[in-house]
Amino acid sequence: MTTTRLSSKGQVILPKAVREANGWRAGIEFIVEQVSDGVLLRPFQPFPPTRIDDVRGISEYRGARKSLNDMERAVEQGVRARRGGDRS
Repeated sequence: MTTTRLSSKGQVILPKAVREANGWRAGIEFIVEQVSDGVLLRPFQPFPPTRIDDVRGISEYRGARKSLNDMERAVEQGVRARRGGDRS
């Protein structure tokens, strides 16, 4: 078991072995939770964990390739459709 101390500024140093084992570097943010027998530090994750199946989008698209101009026109058409027609 490894121990650490609370500084006069309220700081706790996590042992190097713990930081390395978890891949934690300076600046990482933690969620601090009060639990029945102490405090739990949990790395803050701004986005929930995802699986590749959740984010691969249209990677299985098998149609003809689209040019940048094709994509820009499709976006413009989508915007017009949402706004109820051309208001330029």
